[in-house]
Amino acid sequence: MRTPLVVANWKMNGTLAGARGLTAGVLDGLRRPRGVEVVLCPPFTALHVVGELLSGSPIALGAQNCHWESAGAFTGEISPAMLVELGCRYVVLGHSERRKEFGESDEHINRKMHAVLAAGMTPILCVGETAEERRQGLTFATVEGQLRAGLAGLRNAAIGACILAYEPVWAIGTGVNATPAQAAEVHAYLRGRLAEVASKEVAQRVRVLYGGSVKPDNAGALTAEPDIDGALVGGASLNAQGFVTIVKKATHKGVTVLRGDS
Repeated sequence: MRTPLVVANWKMNGTLAGARGLTAGVLDGLRRPRGVEVVLCPPFTALHVVGELLSGSPIALGAQNCHWESAGAFTGEISPAMLVELGCRYVVLGHSERRKEFGESDEHINRKMHAVLAAGMTPILCVGETAEERRQGLTFATVEGQLRAGLAGLRNAAIGACILAYEPVWAIGTGVNATPAQAAEVHAYLRGRLAEVASKEVAQRVRVLYGGSVKPDNAGALTAEPDIDGALVGGASLNAQGFVTIVKKATHKGVTVLRGDS
């Protein structure tokens, strides 16, 4: 069984004081999370502070992005090695905001996937269609293209160590989430494509999260779907109590722990 995973993406929000308070609130509400894994992804400036607070807890630290090189003349960038040094175990890659606002290509994202895996961290590869692509019936073609491009060149074992996140762009930050049926349909499709890219065994092992206006009042219905293995939570993760509620609603399908939007 795949253990549910809930990831908080704080995006570009919060001072150090705010990060401390938010982390403390999550830790207080999730002292002993069972049947679920939790990751906090604060801004780069707060990684050290949040990492210190999470030290010794069952909650893991993650980053929102990274460069594919280990060092070099890349002003303003952060390398995988730097993230490892700070205690990061996960890195979100290919988020639609990175693709749209910063022009990240499939090639860039693929290079980052390889670099994150080589550094011993777990990449969370985001895929998702725009509203126009959905209207044109291109949802499956879009997410499949992003999936195949993101995983290009990776062997089965490496793919099995990845996490996917389906984030329909039209649902990110809009307050309009995909229905459980809509999300489940795409998740099942992605799992089918994983079986082609890797193997059926790998496809059943990889966790596929849903992201896109996930809130306490819809998290239970979304994560109840068999192919939805948790959530990548954006705005709602900035409220400790609300995020804790989302995590607890995702625990109902958690059993054996495997490993360690919007």
